Amino acid sequence: MPYREMTMPYHEIFVGLGVFVASVVFVREARRRGALNEQSLIAVTGALVGGAIGMRLAGWLETRDLQDLWLYGSRSILGGLTGAYVGVLAAKKIIGYKERTGDLFAPAVALGMAVGRIGCHLTEAPGRPTDLPWGVHAPPTTPECPGCLTGQAMHPSFVYEIIFQLAAFVALTWARKRLTRPGELFTLYVAGYAVFRFLVEFVRANEILWLDLTGPQWFLVPGLLLLAIRLGYGWRRGYYDALFGRPERKVTT
Repeated sequence: MPYREMTMPYHEIFVGLGVFVASVVFVREARRRGALNEQSLIAVTGALVGGAIGMRLAGWLETRDLQDLWLYGSRSILGGLTGAYVGVLAAKKIIGYKERTGDLFAPAVALGMAVGRIGCHLTEAPGRPTDLPWGVHAPPTTPECPGCLTGQAMHPSFVYEIIFQLAAFVALTWARKRLTRPGELFTLYVAGYAVFRFLVEFVRANEILWLDLTGPQWFLVPGLLLLAIRLGYGWRRGYYDALFGRPERKVTT
């Protein structure tokens, strides 16, 4: 499956479309939950600002070159998600908003990421070499892609993520009416994406740092441990029972 040479800024176009789609889904979800107000919109602003800063700072940490801060930072999804989370917390702290907003963001982020990753698929190094029949070929001009120069077939790692994010959006839409405890929908999405991203890194084109793991994988390791503890806590208290058709348990402490 060959790639076509790209002359338009497809990465930026699809990232912009992803942000737009995520914003629309957020507003619809907030309206459905009766949470569409000035405070929640300020939280969205915090997410956008924090996400933009996080993307660029994470990219700069990879290159250590201030001249590349804008160019590479816009492609660091993990940095963007971390920055968006911090931005929401900061915005809510500033305005004194104490309501949880994570469940409003979860479906929006999933669908927005699916759209944004189309731009990554069209412009970035797809993944590591593969003999699988769905391997793709990228143009030799693709940045940081030795396999592109030799015409190797590579894993379409961004297609894998698009499929995951679309499935996550469907699952979150189904689960949102069943999970009654605030914050659990967001927790499940973050945990699911963290596990997926750790696994898909084995076929991504990112540089291996140590013990056959890439930088994003090492970034995820402590988060995965914390999420496992958090999910275990919720499981023991029956937070997810409704997903399996069981009434939520009443746990006393």
